[in-house]
Amino acid sequence: MSDYTVKVLIIFCKIEEPKLINLPQLIIMKRSKLLILLCSIFFVTNSSAQKEPKFKFGSITAADFSTTTYEIDSSASAVVLADIGSTVFEGNNKSSFSLVFKNYRRAHILNKNGYDIANVEIPLYTNGDMEEELQNLKAVTYNLENGKVVETKLEVKTAVFKDKINKNLVIKKFTFPNIKAGSIIEFEYKVHSDYIFNLQPWDFQGQFPRLWSEYRVAMPAFYTYVTLAQGYQSFYIKDQKNTRTAFHLAETRGTGASDKASFDANVTDYRWVMKDVPPLKTESYTSTIRNHIARIEFQLQSIGEPFTYQNVMNSWPVVAKDLLEDEDFGAQLKKDNSWLKDEVAIALKGATSPMEKVKNIYAWVRDNFTCTNHSRRYLEQSLKNVLKSRKGNEAEINLLLIALLRRADIQADPVMLSTRSNGFIHAVYPLLGRFNYVICLTMIDGKQVYLDASESDMGFGKLNYECFNGNARVINKDATPITLYSESIKEIKNTTVFIINNEEGKSIGSMTKVSGYYESVGMRNKIKEKGKDEFLKDFKKGFNTNFDITTSRVDSVANIEEPIGVYVEFDVKSGDEDIIYMNPMLMDGIKENPFKSAQRFYPVEMPYAIDETYNMQMEIPKGYVLDELPKQSVVKFNEEGDAVFEYRISSYESNIMFRSRLLVKRTIFLPEEYENLREFFNLVVKKHNEQIVFKKKSNP
Repeated sequence: MSDYTVKVLIIFCKIEEPKLINLPQLIIMKRSKLLILLCSIFFVTNSSAQKEPKFKFGSITAADFSTTTYEIDSSASAVVLADIGSTVFEGNNKSSFSLVFKNYRRAHILNKNGYDIANVEIPLYTNGDMEEELQNLKAVTYNLENGKVVETKLEVKTAVFKDKINKNLVIKKFTFPNIKAGSIIEFEYKVHSDYIFNLQPWDFQGQFPRLWSEYRVAMPAFYTYVTLAQGYQSFYIKDQKNTRTAFHLAETRGTGASDKASFDANVTDYRWVMKDVPPLKTESYTSTIRNHIARIEFQLQSIGEPFTYQNVMNSWPVVAKDLLEDEDFGAQLKKDNSWLKDEVAIALKGATSPMEKVKNIYAWVRDNFTCTNHSRRYLEQSLKNVLKSRKGNEAEINLLLIALLRRADIQADPVMLSTRSNGFIHAVYPLLGRFNYVICLTMIDGKQVYLDASESDMGFGKLNYECFNGNARVINKDATPITLYSESIKEIKNTTVFIINNEEGKSIGSMTKVSGYYESVGMRNKIKEKGKDEFLKDFKKGFNTNFDITTSRVDSVANIEEPIGVYVEFDVKSGDEDIIYMNPMLMDGIKENPFKSAQRFYPVEMPYAIDETYNMQMEIPKGYVLDELPKQSVVKFNEEGDAVFEYRISSYESNIMFRSRLLVKRTIFLPEEYENLREFFNLVVKKHNEQIVFKKKSNP
């Protein structure tokens, strides 16, 4: 296995040269020493020597429509011609500073599959009382009609809509009018923000190719930010210049008068440019594409002179202490909570040992509460209200679980994490905005057990594979770091098939399929939705058409601690064919390679390790002889055997023995390993589709 390490570019505004530092590993893989860098390899160039494109809002000519394909991606359905942003710091009338962010974009829609680029969302931070302000929005669609450029302007007052996502995020969104294949679209806007910590990030990459993507930040020396960069694209230009700038502040008093102040300070003008950036699209086995796009973002670290020095980014123990005292998180766990006494007695059901107590309380919460949101890190109501209403978000339900366990004298602590679909978090920096999930950690007989009572279909000690996303933190006085590895969970599937000839000379058989735990979760949901009979009906549809299922059943549906088993008996349809072709995998087997792209520019991220075994024993059909068997094969992904495929088949007298096993021990595969991984699965698909050939006996 190979090291999979995140590197973060740290830029302090008072330090001229950025430096790379290693963070603790997200995923540890023992053998090879290849690195995937989530930061780009930065190349510093002299910006004055570059031939740079010029863009001016509204300067569209008929010649701009002549390009129908672009060299960067001839299959692209839309191309971003320019995406240019900048942020400056301006003094305000509150004796502080505001951020002024500007964004300009021009794009070319090449066919109807590129219409999505015309949907624009602008995120704005809010604290509930005050919201960042969207200003000076202009958006125009240009079409070439009879050789002339025709403009269609966005009606800003009526065509811009607002969605409240959560208590700290609203989205202003709009769609360009009159778009069609060939349209050029263009917008610009400004966001005025008094939230100095919310320095706008920048995406250099996205769903469509970007010919020119540029971001500038004029960063004053009295604000220090940590800059986090990720991606696999090199900078075309990365430059910085130091200047001396005058700043002006004011403080408005109630009488209408104001106090004013001015001072000079050093400012570093940072400029980052990427050119001809290819699109990055979501492919199979991707946690979230947000982990991999070329991107730069900022976290406020400290505030200095002329302001009173303030360390904004605290250490993890300080952050954990604040969380434990926060009324919307841990403060309610520290209270006596005597009102839980009766519920604890009901949940315990007479349990005496620590293991029995934890299992009973966990099952009681899981089975009696409904989760309304699986992406929260704070309480949105009191624990008393959660208990009364029997519903809440995942943080509320699991914090209530912790309160109940503590009331029963069981050690339990909250764990804050980020789910796979939400993205990676950094091990060092306590950037709470990146966390979106809370589970419970308890100790039983010295052993750690993770619990998530918000998942109604999870057995004791089981977590949704979404939780296995690397770094996480126990919210205790030490802010204990933990790592939830996707490799630590294995999806084990076993299938056994027997086919014999009965007394009448007909072939009959049986199949027992025990699915993996997470596949079983999905099966239970289908059964809950459609019913067992409908589930078995769908199951039979996937079966070989030459087999008639006579008996079927599903085991362990109600026992969520165990995987589901499906058992069927079947008759093999008999005919008078001279040759019979039979795939020994029956309904199983991998029919298509999940890795379709010829290239991949970011890691393959499987949710868990895989161990799938298929065994079959059969008698050769009455009246036939074996004409051809597939060849045996054992394929290894690498010398270490991080992925192994066995295809073993043999015959003895009138019997055939067959075994297929797919074992994938690793969950992360690097881009440079992708070609081998793709070829490995090509071989699996090829073998899983091969046939046994039976030939009718000649008449004596």
